[in-house]
Amino acid sequence: MSTPARAAGQGPGNGPGTVPDEGLERWRLILGSAAERHTGTPRPQNADRDAALAWLYGRDPDLARRGVRRPATAREGGDGPSAPSAVDWLDDIHRLFPKETVERLERDAVEKYGIQEIVTDPAVLERVEPSQTLLRAVLRTKHLMNPQVLELARRIVESVVRQLLAALRPDVRRAFHGTRSRSPSRVPLARNFDFQRTVRASLAHYQPAERRLLIERAHFHSRTRRHMTRWQLILLVDQSGSMAGSVIHSAVTAACLWGLPGLKTHLVAFDTAVVDLTSDVTDPVELLMRVQLGGGTDIARAVEYGAGLVENPRRTIVALITDFYEGGDTFRLERAVRGLVEQGSTVLGLAALDEDADPSYDRATAGRLASAGARVGAMTPGRLAEFVAERLGR
Repeated sequence: MSTPARAAGQGPGNGPGTVPDEGLERWRLILGSAAERHTGTPRPQNADRDAALAWLYGRDPDLARRGVRRPATAREGGDGPSAPSAVDWLDDIHRLFPKETVERLERDAVEKYGIQEIVTDPAVLERVEPSQTLLRAVLRTKHLMNPQVLELARRIVESVVRQLLAALRPDVRRAFHGTRSRSPSRVPLARNFDFQRTVRASLAHYQPAERRLLIERAHFHSRTRRHMTRWQLILLVDQSGSMAGSVIHSAVTAACLWGLPGLKTHLVAFDTAVVDLTSDVTDPVELLMRVQLGGGTDIARAVEYGAGLVENPRRTIVALITDFYEGGDTFRLERAVRGLVEQGSTVLGLAALDEDADPSYDRATAGRLASAGARVGAMTPGRLAEFVAERLGR
């Protein structure tokens, strides 16, 4: 944001009652009423925006520590007009802000301030726009929902899963389509366009004055079909609360990979117990409605269960998707991973599997598993599909 110019007639002593210029007004909306003596009050057309922001960010406990009086919420009394309910607030922000701002506000409401009415109140669920933030919130709170609310929440799950499947399937198809061959092809497909050969063949038609290259004939690659020896992909997914995003993307990834020739996919969720969800992989909505986020974590038990599924170690990828905060025996976990690696399996330790691949994990435990032979990192679902395709193509 550029430094705003001072409005005419305003000096450093701007205070309540003065009307700020546009730049100062944006800062006032960002910083809240505590900045009013420096920025002036918002103009009437921004009063509703200010009220909507105050309803949410006025809950910040840091305000009280700084001596800032926060506005009353719908559950609290006050001398002013009654505060809006979560339903009214959602209606307001969808009317007042652009889509990307609404998504951020909804995310903060659910994840930062724990306003559970957004996913447990039927009136709210009927209005809310499905998003990954709300899907994560549904997975965390569905055990609190009665059957009527649960049915409304399923709409969010179905909508977001449909969006994720549509986004990931092209990546999976591209990863498993086959590799380019050196042989030319007469089939003119854009994805097989041979740029270098086309340019070389057209250099005789270059026009220096116009700096233009005339292409007399476009050239294309052929593709080799992957020869696939049967492989196994075993996804072991930590369903602790912090891993909600990875659980969602693991379910969608497994659904996209299911049924591919030469690949047998398993999906296993775990906390202190292990639940094999492979039978539900073809229906990721139902699968996610079965997941119970939260609780303790016994990663070693999950890895041992995964080891029991291995049919041909040298044709097996075990993807352990977890934050590596082991609630069980770390030495037992390290021993289980080392055993898989020594028998020839490829072990991936993924601290994140979502669209951002932004990991938060126990580096000490992750480091020990890396020393035991696991490949530790973070991946997007598309990159995992590429990794699996590369192994199957060998």
